[in-house]
Amino acid sequence: MISSEVADWERERIKTYWSPARRLLKSIRDYQRNLSKKGLFANLNKKLAVLRYRFWSVITGADIPINIQIGGGLSIPHPNGIVIHPLSKIGVNCLIHQQVTIGISHKDGLAPVIEGHVDIGAGAKIIGAITIGEHALIGANAVVVKDVPAYAVVAGIPAKIIGTTAKDIPSV
Repeated sequence: MISSEVADWERERIKTYWSPARRLLKSIRDYQRNLSKKGLFANLNKKLAVLRYRFWSVITGADIPINIQIGGGLSIPHPNGIVIHPLSKIGVNCLIHQQVTIGISHKDGLAPVIEGHVDIGAGAKIIGAITIGEHALIGANAVVVKDVPAYAVVAGIPAKIIGTTAKDIPSV
């Protein structure tokens, strides 16, 4: 099973030149790495990272903020249409498919927290001050507005628990 605590950086490694999603992630990582550094080279590297970030954001069609808190090992195989609010937190080794929205609700203005190794299906919407537990699976086109426990499989509008991802945990 993939870890929900230790980042698998191989998932983000650029293997071919035309790897837009991984290049977008690399530009975000480069910007964040140079944020705390001082000096001419750090400022230049930060500005170059922003330029690359803007380019790859347009190419991928993804709206992933450059200052977002994301754990290592994020996999976005088809980044088109992914929209993530800047206050959201995403754990290590998560998988986000196309057309996913992770955002705030107008009630509280707070963003979701997604723990480690969560797989989010295409078109899913995760909205509000909720927590998605580790190893959870969010079904395609699900609308998640309530907390999801660890190892749960959720689907539907609104999303309901339909099973578990672990073999040793009984179905709910």
